[in-house]
Amino acid sequence: MKERIFTTPEGVRDIYNDCASKLELQDRLKKICHLYGYKDIETPSFEYFEVFSEERGTVKAKNMYKFFDRDGNTLVFRPDMTPSIARFAAKTFKDSNLPVRLCYCGNTFVNNNEYQGKQKESTQLGCELINDGSPSADAEMLAVTIESLLASGLKDFRLDVGEVKFFKALVNEAGLDEEKTEELRHFIMDKNSFGLEDFLKEENVSDELKLLFAKIPQLFGGADSLAQIKKLTKNADALAAVEHLEKLYELMKAYGYERYVGFDLGMLSKYGYYTGIIFNAFTYDIGDAVASGGRYDKLIGQFGKEAPAVGMAIVTDKLLLALTRQGLIEKSEAECETVKVENNDYAAAIKKAQAIRVQGRAAVIAE
Repeated sequence: MKERIFTTPEGVRDIYNDCASKLELQDRLKKICHLYGYKDIETPSFEYFEVFSEERGTVKAKNMYKFFDRDGNTLVFRPDMTPSIARFAAKTFKDSNLPVRLCYCGNTFVNNNEYQGKQKESTQLGCELINDGSPSADAEMLAVTIESLLASGLKDFRLDVGEVKFFKALVNEAGLDEEKTEELRHFIMDKNSFGLEDFLKEENVSDELKLLFAKIPQLFGGADSLAQIKKLTKNADALAAVEHLEKLYELMKAYGYERYVGFDLGMLSKYGYYTGIIFNAFTYDIGDAVASGGRYDKLIGQFGKEAPAVGMAIVTDKLLLALTRQGLIEKSEAECETVKVENNDYAAAIKKAQAIRVQGRAAVIAE
């Protein structure tokens, strides 16, 4: 029991050696957000449970850190930043339909067994563009993500973009209920072709749809792959989703960032609030996405204001780890001058140290 006071709980850690590098990285990322017109916001580390309840499509209740206040209200440490931003936007911009650009940097907390060996507390830095449902808004969010990763020093990475509407259109055509849809979604997310094949055998859907569902995990590639994907279905909504990605690619070409973008129609998210594009950024030497995001046009409406929105989040801990492993970040100690006390004259030493600090340099006093 006594030894526990010298350790941290599973999934959290002290940050010391990398702390300066992490803060510097966050400053670089935040600067890009500001250059695109995003304004800073801080939301509480804990909120009422209802903000993150299951109908929001966020983290499952069993994976939240829950506690009670003195009045018996159930509170949770935020497992996800987006519902907090949605709550704030619905209240603060209730009567405005003008585009709202918000950016943040904060920690999230997920108490999930799936995170064994991973951090349960992580820092996210992200942007949210609210009241804009246009393709240009989607393109701006991708551009901010790419430019932020470039500003971090990352050189080799790929932004995979999917479209939730493509999957939903095919599910609606198949007439699958919510339970079956969830089962199918997990097979596709996990790229479980054997489980997917067994699942499709048991479902009463057309052979054409079965063939297309079976192919979904392999529907990825460059912009040229989108034309091939359109040949696989006559579903108008599914075709519209692919055409949206084609428009998005043209906009990314205007930004000059098309070489970083790929497409993956088999990409689905664990978050249920996404309604349009979704994306993940991957790089070498780390297995997880360093950034992710997507469009969520229905979430803010759950808080009382109908508003389209799109956002992104960079997990700064993962990005810093990737940069370190790729040798793209140097750990450097800030130079600090030592002022020695001579002849026991502390006043003179203090004066000298203060003069150094006024010039913006660090100084310590030593005997």
